[in-house]
Amino acid sequence: MPLPPFPMRSESGASQWLGGNNSAVPRVTGISNTSLVPDLLVDHGEPSEVTEATPSKLEWSASDVAAICRECGWLGHADSPESHAWLAEAARLLGPQAYDRSELITLLAMIFEYDAVALYARPETCALLARSGARDVLREFATRVLEGPALDSDRFKQIVIEVKTKIPWRGQRLFHPIRLALAGRAGEGALDRVILLLDSAAELPFAISVKGTRQRMLEFCALLD
Repeated sequence: MPLPPFPMRSESGASQWLGGNNSAVPRVTGISNTSLVPDLLVDHGEPSEVTEATPSKLEWSASDVAAICRECGWLGHADSPESHAWLAEAARLLGPQAYDRSELITLLAMIFEYDAVALYARPETCALLARSGARDVLREFATRVLEGPALDSDRFKQIVIEVKTKIPWRGQRLFHPIRLALAGRAGEGALDRVILLLDSAAELPFAISVKGTRQRMLEFCALLD
C-alpha cells in the first residue's frame, strides 16, 4: 500500500505536507539530533550526524504501535510473547523520533513496505548512486550482511567499523547509501532505528512478510550495474 500523505516538521519546527507520491522520497526532516543507540554509529574524530535524540512530545507504547499495525493491515495474527516484545521495542526505538502519529506511521511503513525495483527507479536513488563511492559502500556492507548473523545494534556497529577499513567515505557518503538500501530513504540517524527492527520483524508472523536486511540487500544490489 502506498504511503499516505503525512505531516513532517522542518528543522525550524514548521509543518510541511509531503504527499504519498512514490516518485518523491520524503526525508524524515522532523527529527533533529537523532541517534540509533548512544554511540552506535558515531564516527569518532570527525563530526557525526548521529547524536542524542530529541525526545518526542508524545510517549508511544506497544499498544500504540499495535493499533497502527492493525489499522494498516500489517499486524495480522501476530499475537505471541515475541510479537509483543517486538511491538514494545518498536515503540522504544521509533517513539522518540515521532513527533506525532503520522510520523510514527511513516517510520513503521518503512519496515513493512519495501519494493527494491520501485526504489531503484526513483530519480533521487539514481542521484545518490551516482555519487562517488556509493556503490562501493553498498557492496562492502552487503557482503558482510550476507555472511553474518541477523543485524542487531552490535552487529551493525561492527559492520560499519569493518566497512570503514575498506573505503575512505564517512558521514553521509557512508550512511546514506546504507539507509537508502535498507530503509528506503536516504536521511538521518532515525532511519538506523528502522533498520535495527527489520530482522526481528522478519521472523514474526505479521500479515505482511517483512523483508529482512539480507533480502533487502540482495534485492537492491541485484539492480546495481
